[in-house]
Amino acid sequence: MNHKTGLDPLDWNTFRGQAHKMLDAAIDQMENAADRPWQPAPTDLQDRYKIGARPASTDLLDRIQTDVLPYHGGNIHPRFWGWVQGTGLASDLIAAMAAAATNENMGGRDHGGIYMERAVIDWTRKKMGFPESASGICVTGTSQATVIAFQAARLRVLKNLRATGQGDIRLTAYAPVGVHNATVKALQLLGIGSDNLRQIPLQDGKLNAEILRETLAADRADGALPFLLVGNAGSVDLGLFDDLNQLADLADEHELWLHVDGAFGAWTRLADAPWHGLTDGIERADSIALDFHKWMYVGYDCGMVLIRDEDEHRAAFAARPAYLEGTAQGIAGNEPWFCDYGIDLSRGNRAIKVWCALEMFGEQAFADAITDNCRMAALMAEDVEKRPRMRLGHAVVSNVCTFTANDTLPPAQQSELNAEIALTLQQNGTAVFSTTRVDGIVMLRAAIVNHRTQASDIRAALDAVADLCP
Repeated sequence: MNHKTGLDPLDWNTFRGQAHKMLDAAIDQMENAADRPWQPAPTDLQDRYKIGARPASTDLLDRIQTDVLPYHGGNIHPRFWGWVQGTGLASDLIAAMAAAATNENMGGRDHGGIYMERAVIDWTRKKMGFPESASGICVTGTSQATVIAFQAARLRVLKNLRATGQGDIRLTAYAPVGVHNATVKALQLLGIGSDNLRQIPLQDGKLNAEILRETLAADRADGALPFLLVGNAGSVDLGLFDDLNQLADLADEHELWLHVDGAFGAWTRLADAPWHGLTDGIERADSIALDFHKWMYVGYDCGMVLIRDEDEHRAAFAARPAYLEGTAQGIAGNEPWFCDYGIDLSRGNRAIKVWCALEMFGEQAFADAITDNCRMAALMAEDVEKRPRMRLGHAVVSNVCTFTANDTLPPAQQSELNAEIALTLQQNGTAVFSTTRVDGIVMLRAAIVNHRTQASDIRAALDAVADLCP
């Protein structure tokens, strides 16, 4: 008897035609990304999305083309430089289809996806200069990676933490001023508390080592237990890099776990000189958090945490109740399982996006794209400096350019103008800048992790900024 479950297509040939139509629409979206900037959603879009508002029918593909594809987040467009959002790749379409067809739970056991994730971890480990003894796991992004790394760091100093809790011990952590909020949130989630994060002032764009030493001494004298030092490989506001070799020396000197927030900036490791050298010393960290969905361009979501000592990594999360016992053979074989290295037991195959991208385009294509993004940021800075009323907020270090549109105005008016320009250019589809504060002034900010950006996009966007200046 041919039993129908009701959740498989009744006619696979009809479904095949629908799927081909969807694939064509997705390819059109990517191929014509330059013609499809962000646009405000219509007022009735939420009503269109309500579940069950209309009967289930075969018009789903038409609805996706009219109600879904036009109202994307904007980051596919070549002039999208707001925040730090990757563009996505054509290889993601292939990866998504394969992942959907296999539907693997990447928590563990013995199947191909596990081996694929290990291959992606191994490739990343080598790029970051970590030893073969290091471990890693694909996660939603740097926010989750940071929690995992900090938990491992905490267990180094509190061996019985998982059984007894932190108790009255006051741990303190140290990071440069302007560290990403992922660090703050991780300390809050772990119960350490953001009040126990010391944000150390910068000197020449890097964490001030002398102030760090003074702060450590004061905290120890006050009864705290310093345990963690965080370094920036690409700060969120300005794209700044700490001297990671210096931080590694400080971590050794003061017995601190060194974590590097490399959400996007770790990937300068693939770039040409001089940008390649920005991450010198990253190989000495105890842990690194990074994202593939930012400066490796793959679709959301895919991040990774790398931890130098696999034993410390596993000790922070491993748990095998009876229903998760492994076997020597069969599906429950194949140690280790990824559920022993992170928060999730049920996990999708994120690694397949990275694997497909590297296998389709090759590593050199990514190195070239990252290098070119740095060149585009430098070009934007050069163009800004040529315009009489514009002024850089900070010298460009990597791929982030901040500037004010008219420095002849008082600071408050500059802030108002820059915010207005950012909004206007977003709404008219010309370009997407975000904003940040530099020396108290709201400035336009371009974080270029967009493989579609060309020099012509840079010049056109700055022309549009100039046209909006009074």
